[in-house]
Amino acid sequence: MKTTLTFYGGINEVGGNKVLLKDRDVKILLDFGMSFALRSQYYSAPFLSPRNEKELLELGLLPRLKGVYEFEDSEPEIDGIFVSHSHMDHAAYISFLKRSIPVYCGETTATILGALNEMRTGFEYNIDGIKFKTFRTGDKIKLESMEIEPVHVDHSVPGAYGFIIHTSSGAVVYTGDFRSHGTKPELTEDFIQRAKEAKPIAIIPEGTNMTGAHVSSEPEVVEKVSRIVRQASGLVLADFARVDIDRLRSFYQAAKRNGRHLAITLRQAYLLNRLSRDPHLEVPNLKDKNMLIFQKAKKRYYGWEQEVSKIGNLVDSSEVAQMQDEVILATSFYDLGELVEIKPDPGSCYILSASEPINEEMEIDFNKLIKWLEHYGLPQYHVHVSGHIMPLQLKEALKTVKPKKIFPIHGEHPELFGKFMKDLDSEVLIAEKGKEYKI
Repeated sequence: MKTTLTFYGGINEVGGNKVLLKDRDVKILLDFGMSFALRSQYYSAPFLSPRNEKELLELGLLPRLKGVYEFEDSEPEIDGIFVSHSHMDHAAYISFLKRSIPVYCGETTATILGALNEMRTGFEYNIDGIKFKTFRTGDKIKLESMEIEPVHVDHSVPGAYGFIIHTSSGAVVYTGDFRSHGTKPELTEDFIQRAKEAKPIAIIPEGTNMTGAHVSSEPEVVEKVSRIVRQASGLVLADFARVDIDRLRSFYQAAKRNGRHLAITLRQAYLLNRLSRDPHLEVPNLKDKNMLIFQKAKKRYYGWEQEVSKIGNLVDSSEVAQMQDEVILATSFYDLGELVEIKPDPGSCYILSASEPINEEMEIDFNKLIKWLEHYGLPQYHVHVSGHIMPLQLKEALKTVKPKKIFPIHGEHPELFGKFMKDLDSEVLIAEKGKEYKI
């Protein structure tokens, strides 16, 4: 059997990556993520959610693959799945895999997915029973005719990897999500050089930022946020992804520079506490005097909430209300009800430090956010840099690697990608979902 690629997700969409790579008798999956775009066509949380796995198969949210799913009575036909990083559009649907199929991922990814599993409910995210086989850069995983080499990359979540897969036909490179404008661009540069040395017959790169690219960097986020905080006379509210440790660190630095505390949610604190066990990550210490843990009042707290609340430095809405000019309060859209008790002072503001709305459901939430901010007189700032590589930087990376074939995924504009890259020596192929490609 020749070496083949089949794309079950990530085609004409941002995320939902599911790539099947076959070589002789070996089959592996590269990521197995949730397609948020497809899911939003059928469901709207919390009012309408999937009931079971068969429903997801019927609607095409799960691909019809034999010997893959835990809920089917069949022998496993996949030799392993390699997860590039912990974002749900790459990792969520490993929850449905047979527990006998090895799941390979970075140590940090396993930590994050384990922590999220403890904080979530619902069958779509349940990874109980999965035995992760973790790796770090420099490790090589041998599966008969394949040898998989994970190499670190810079992304908006720690512990992200690209893969160089050595097959009987030559090397295949999978970038996962990566960038060169974050806090550790040297990781991505290392990956690009190693990919070049492998002389790949094919590369599967992300193409997220073909439209709406920004020329900025994570260090610039710190400066911009610091300037806003310095000028604000009241409370500063901030919304950023809880798994984006670089962004959390940026807000922590901005708070420290301006003599404020960074108050994070229980969820963020629990995840940070788990990640603090990895000395490579250098995450802020929850016991630091500039760190607070914001606890919403409710009748019952889960076990993980009780665990993290024992660390100390707890504050609630009434306490935040009394120290508004001393705090940056990191919240999400779903925490806005706390403003009723906090009652932000004039001179307060809101910093959105995440992606702009990218689908109809997020647009509705964004409009609701504006109504909340309008009610309390909170102007909104948008300070953000993408977790994904920019077009010109991506083109330079592909020019350096010199693959024979390029299969762009994880982007809504593959045709644009193809035209932008057509002067490269590589052949650009716009993949169709479910079609097998010989390489």
